[in-house]
Amino acid sequence: MANHWTDQFGSNFSWSNATMVTKGMAPYGVVAMGEIERIGEKLIARGNDPTDKEAWYQEWCAMGDHVAKLGEDAEAKGRTLSAGDYYMRAGYYYYTGERMVPPGDLKSKIYDKALKNFKRGFKIRYPKFERVDVPYENTTLPAYFVKAEGVSGPAPTVVVFDGLDNCKEMSSLFCGLEFSRRGFNTLAIDGPGQGEALRIQKLPSRWDYEVPGIAAYNYVAGRKDVDAKQVAIMGYSFGGYCAPRIAALEPRYAGGVAFGAMWWDMHAWLVRSQEQMKKGALATSHFQVPWVFGVPDLDFNKAVDLMKKFTLEGVAQQVKSPFLTLHGTNDRIIPPGEAEILHGKLGSKVKTLKIFDEVEGGAEHCQVDDRQAGVNWIADWLSENVFTGKAKA
Repeated sequence: MANHWTDQFGSNFSWSNATMVTKGMAPYGVVAMGEIERIGEKLIARGNDPTDKEAWYQEWCAMGDHVAKLGEDAEAKGRTLSAGDYYMRAGYYYYTGERMVPPGDLKSKIYDKALKNFKRGFKIRYPKFERVDVPYENTTLPAYFVKAEGVSGPAPTVVVFDGLDNCKEMSSLFCGLEFSRRGFNTLAIDGPGQGEALRIQKLPSRWDYEVPGIAAYNYVAGRKDVDAKQVAIMGYSFGGYCAPRIAALEPRYAGGVAFGAMWWDMHAWLVRSQEQMKKGALATSHFQVPWVFGVPDLDFNKAVDLMKKFTLEGVAQQVKSPFLTLHGTNDRIIPPGEAEILHGKLGSKVKTLKIFDEVEGGAEHCQVDDRQAGVNWIADWLSENVFTGKAKA
């Protein structure tokens, strides 16, 4: 069994990948590697079985409970900033534990704990992050708005949509903090089928993701601290499908980024992958796709049929603004060849394909093994190709 930090559970890829995603938040000071290591040791001692959902959520939530209690004790003693760190960590551990739990009361209870601790931690540690509600159809989408540092007037802005397993509480940090010091605002948003929008508001994902993309643009363009002519769209993981579609069908976006490409033929991917999902051999659980896309009774066959609508063929060709596609040579969720296909199909005159390798670092899915390298590359590219002359050096 491999014992690399990226493969903590060896051939048990679903657990290793989910753990690596949590470890990837370590540079932002919101998880502790030692705590994650202790969780991993307990899971290995319990059999290291990807189909054992109880072991997974029990160990992650046990650490969440422990760390949340440390936060409450610290806050009771007036150690507010220390408490904020504990709450942030508890939030991420609960969110990781919730990931493998099928939809139902237990999943909702765990997510409630995650959201409660996220809110506690963000209020203390990141009080300048503005929690906002983006008007969308007959409701709103939850988001964090992170303002650009040192900019008194309207600033360039990046709208960031999540992947299938991620949330605004992640992207507001790993994108928002870096973009802010570059002189960019960030709108980190849970779109339909993502984070809070799915779990609390019950909003499933949709194939025509330009609809929430347009709603996000309209929101930021209406803010006085946003330069409406300098707004870029970005999506990571599954957002690698959303961002090109939004850029193609909402030309007011000045540029776009696919932080990890998605399968070009998602229908074919789902057809051939469902048995592996049942065995826990892939990063995505068998229930995840039907749940995210609002399929009644989590009927996988109906999800497969629905996925026929999720295509960028004939759409990516309509992208005209500058566009960046990032990927990694060791991406074990989406192979780098899919990024090459997307890049080749894009209609942009200015387009860049960046594939990180193991020597440079950032070779894993969405550069989770070196998330800072990926985000820095994006920020530099935006400064040079989209927000020219407007970002801080």
